[in-house]
Amino acid sequence: MNTEILTTLSGLLGGLAVFIYGMNLMSEGLQKAAGERMKQVLGVLTRNRLIGVLAGALVTAVLQSSSATTVMVIGFVSAELMSLPQAISVILGANIGTTITAQLIAFKIDDYIWPIVFVGFVLYFFSKKEVIKNVGQTVFAFGLLFVGISTMSSVMKPLASSPIFLDMIGYVGNIPILGVLVGALMTLVVQSSSATIAVLQNFASQAGPDGVSSILGLAGAIPILLGDNIGTTITAVLATIGQPREAKRTALAHCLFNISGAFLFIWIVPLYAGFIQYISPKGPETEIISRQIANAHMFFNIGMTLIWLPFLPVLVKLVTKLVPQGAVAVLPMTEPRYLDENIRHQPSAAINLTVHELVRIGGYTTDMADAARESFINGSRERMAAMEELEEAVDILQDKTTSYLSSLCTTGYLTEKQSDTVSHLIRAVSDFERIGDQFVSIANFAKLKREKGYAFTECAMQELDETFQKIDRLLRQTVKALDTRDKEIAALIIHQQEDIEGLERRLSKKHMERLQLGSCSPENTVAYTDVLHDLETIGEFCSDIAEILLDEDIINELKNNGQTMQKM
Repeated sequence: MNTEILTTLSGLLGGLAVFIYGMNLMSEGLQKAAGERMKQVLGVLTRNRLIGVLAGALVTAVLQSSSATTVMVIGFVSAELMSLPQAISVILGANIGTTITAQLIAFKIDDYIWPIVFVGFVLYFFSKKEVIKNVGQTVFAFGLLFVGISTMSSVMKPLASSPIFLDMIGYVGNIPILGVLVGALMTLVVQSSSATIAVLQNFASQAGPDGVSSILGLAGAIPILLGDNIGTTITAVLATIGQPREAKRTALAHCLFNISGAFLFIWIVPLYAGFIQYISPKGPETEIISRQIANAHMFFNIGMTLIWLPFLPVLVKLVTKLVPQGAVAVLPMTEPRYLDENIRHQPSAAINLTVHELVRIGGYTTDMADAARESFINGSRERMAAMEELEEAVDILQDKTTSYLSSLCTTGYLTEKQSDTVSHLIRAVSDFERIGDQFVSIANFAKLKREKGYAFTECAMQELDETFQKIDRLLRQTVKALDTRDKEIAALIIHQQEDIEGLERRLSKKHMERLQLGSCSPENTVAYTDVLHDLETIGEFCSDIAEILLDEDIINELKNNGQTMQKM
């Protein structure tokens, strides 16, 4: 008996492991194959709540996980790139999108599983074209889903003849609230409602003692299904740990949606089961119950979305009241604002957030430009002290952003274009850090100028001030070009940098002329020429970032990602 239990348990867990692996692999393949379309879907989120629901459903169908979509949405809410009403509408859609997996599982394709696996394997492992490899990976993973399901199905059959197990199922089937608890616990442990619903579909497909009827029945399966929907909210709740207030409100809205649905439907299980049986295909119960469960899952989420959608403002007010306004936390300068570890496996979203972090770093360098000018031109000690804080922030954020971008490459989810984009973003963040270094060098010359008492001619100071102002404008344009993904501004930056190179040569020549006339002191030469060179070097780094934005593939990738989530 112990051996039989061990065999059944190991088979069930092994089949579940293959199923979850196949689901994750299919999600990865779908994201790569539909990457551009997925970004276009995300780009329509700003329109209205109905479009948000549709987009949430489509994105979840690609990700094969409502939890993944919800975590991604929470990341955007935390970064203040998505409003709470917008986020809730996407989550309503995500609950619909996740029902697609159950519908796929309900198909009876046992005779075609291994041919599907083989075809997918050949396309995935032997093709050199990225598009075909992605399609092959998706097909191969789709086959693995059913390999896992078949394995679970075969080991579940002996359970149908176990008196002890039949008694347990009797309790669950006759006490709906117990079924809800079982479903929630299963999903809480597995962390995937799609996986637990697959287990439920396979288990319910086993024949009872009469050899004809389902061991569980649709009325017994629906409460477990409702519990699965509650259990999937745990992932979202965990993702809000340490996140801002709006993220917690988003997760709470997800919980209220699924809990309210379970509370509403638990009282009408027999009626709902009858409705699902009426609209579903007819036949022996063990043959059709998997489809019935899939339909029950789908219509439950569609129904609850239709109920809640008109009352979305009410739901927003409710979660706002339950998670009240607290003290506004001040984010340290050295702490990333947009980098979210939870969405590294959704590259479009991760790249979008990283660009926002890069723009933030660029903003700090523009502050350094102002501080360096005030330090050198006007001798401001306060601005010189601020430079140290800004330099530390840029250095630390550069390190964290580079590490985050590098980690995206290890996920296996990046397409070739996305990998190229990540590489260029790493280069851009390094350029901003080097710009910061140049301003620190200027600040050091400002300190030396004050300590040594260097006195520059009025003409020399006007020339340097003019160059400072040109570089300040150039740097701000660079940050703007990156923020807006504007090729025209990028082209203008490169043209202006050429003018600055010419300006440095002219000013250096004029300084030499002043030295010959004796109007400038020789000991000032190093400070003058080095500061001038530092400013020109900053222009070169700005030009380097602008050249990245002129790359057609890169700018298209960044534009697509930049349109993914805009605040309502």
